[in-house]
Amino acid sequence: MRSIWNGAISFGLVSIPIKLVNATESHSISFRQIHVSDGGRVRYRKVCELDGEEVPSAEIGKGYEEADGSIVPITDEDLAQLPLATAKTIEIMSFVPAEEIDPLQMDAAYYLAANGATAAKPYTLLREALKRSRKVAIAKYALRGRERLGMLRVVDDVIAMHGLLWPDEIRAPEGVAPEVAVSVRDAELDLADALMATLGEVEMASLHDDYREAVEALIVAKSGGAFEPTEAVVEPAGGQVIDLMAALEKSVRAAKASRGEAGAAGGAESEAEVTPIRRKAGAGAGAGAGAGAGAGAAAGAAAPKAVGGKKSTAASAKKTAASAATKKKATTTGKAAAGKSTSGAATTKSTAKSTAKSTAKKTGAAAAKKAATPRKRTSA
Repeated sequence: MRSIWNGAISFGLVSIPIKLVNATESHSISFRQIHVSDGGRVRYRKVCELDGEEVPSAEIGKGYEEADGSIVPITDEDLAQLPLATAKTIEIMSFVPAEEIDPLQMDAAYYLAANGATAAKPYTLLREALKRSRKVAIAKYALRGRERLGMLRVVDDVIAMHGLLWPDEIRAPEGVAPEVAVSVRDAELDLADALMATLGEVEMASLHDDYREAVEALIVAKSGGAFEPTEAVVEPAGGQVIDLMAALEKSVRAAKASRGEAGAAGGAESEAEVTPIRRKAGAGAGAGAGAGAGAGAAAGAAAPKAVGGKKSTAASAKKTAASAATKKKATTTGKAAAGKSTSGAATTKSTAKSTAKSTAKKTGAAAAKKAATPRKRTSA
């Protein structure tokens, strides 16, 4: 790997010659700007404002623009003559536990390689000291025209350095947190813990950039002329989460199902449904029907149901008359049989017959009158 900076680590009175190498690389796909109408590439040209001519990179230097617009030229020689101890040195200032470094401060990462055979011994000494102390080193160094803050730690058998932002470069998170006071129940925290445990850990080496792979496939297809655009499948966005507990429980079941755990597939696809409460109907009609049945059993005539017209009234009257005639015949037969087996049968038979006639006549007349009178329809 090509070094981007040569210098030394200052560890007290020990100096360790090192080379600075980039520890990371970007795999993002870069695009060029083109003219849409003809596909020609659009380039940026660096032009001098005074003579209007394009300036090559070799003739471009640095300068500081003052408030009035004038430019003060600054050369690399000027910067190299600054009385700065960190110009070519990574100066270690202290050692602190790694937990004290806020990840928000971390910037670019570099590998520090020993520069020469004489640097192997002090380099290994510093590496093993960092391992045994389980601490990281905080250092200052100068790179690309400015002094920076760094953190040295051990990665495998190499000393790595993370560039750190200065403390005053970290913004305070004002106005970012929710302004509404929210209380979280222990049961919700328990479900969140269960979801975290179910998702488990992931091997960082197995993660990859799906978007970059899709763009690469797109470029290959278009360059070969076999590209056929397809409409992207967009899953519908979920509705507003009303029940946080239900959402957490469903997430836990889905996570278990995806991991193939037993007993999770059955409830993974179940979703909460809203069942509307229907208004109870027909309660009054049911009560009236029960009362009518009881009255019919006691009086010998069934109470008619809610009438729907003349046809229902006529049928009810016909049934009532038939019931009265049957009762009359049964009464007459019973009285006649009793009169044959008893003395004074003639008198008893005559009296019973007269009484039965009178009762049947009154009952039939009352029932016919009641059946003929239409009941008023009751609105629900």
